[in-house]
Amino acid sequence: MTTTISTEAELATLINVFTVRPERQRELVDLLVTATEEVMRHRPGFISANIHASLDGDRVVNYAQWESAEAFHAMLADPEAQVHMGQAAAIAESFEPRLHTVESVHHR
Repeated sequence: MTTTISTEAELATLINVFTVRPERQRELVDLLVTATEEVMRHRPGFISANIHASLDGDRVVNYAQWESAEAFHAMLADPEAQVHMGQAAAIAESFEPRLHTVESVHHR
């Protein structure tokens, strides 16, 4: 599957904004990419993840889609996933994971 942003899709969208020291931004990006490849994408209900690095170096954003909030919460309870989440928390200064719905999409 691929990331599709649509008001029609009944998905749980995770937007997790990490604040990080610029010298650790690449480390956090690499960890999230590895965690996604090795663990998260194999969990039931996972659809996609997109890792973004801010140009100023102090933010990393994980935009991920799950089939449902229940699938996302089941991943949070998974011990293998918890290892990677703990590693990300140790690198980041702070993080703000929130589930969202898509309310509007605009194209040129």
